[in-house]
Amino acid sequence: MTTNKKKILVVDDDPLVVKAFTIKLKANNYEVLTASDGSTAVNIARTQRPDAILLDINFPDDFGSVAWDAFRIMEWLKRVDGAADIPVFVISGGDASKYQSKAREIGAAGYFQKPVIHEELIAALERVLGLASVVA
Repeated sequence: MTTNKKKILVVDDDPLVVKAFTIKLKANNYEVLTASDGSTAVNIARTQRPDAILLDINFPDDFGSVAWDAFRIMEWLKRVDGAADIPVFVISGGDASKYQSKAREIGAAGYFQKPVIHEELIAALERVLGLASVVA
């Protein structure tokens, strides 16, 4: 049986944040994929082809390998066949003045400051995914 649900990849190293997004997205009829680090996120984007990505800015060190952050992940995604056009929403608890303009410059579909107002995020996802209702 195939599903018409849009797939959203939630990428955050905080399991509580991932759980909160998962609950809210599933309640709004989205399928949810999750990753807690950059390499997993890129792999899921490549293999599962989500319809959109919710991406935290900062991640802990990956034990000496690639130092991932949202911007590096977005750069990698641009080079992955089929993943370059996936809309990415950057989510951060950090200083918005430091990250928001850089997120837009690198191609983010949106930027949300933690704590995220879930209704605004769902509305932005629906707009980007062409699911928003047209109000006359």
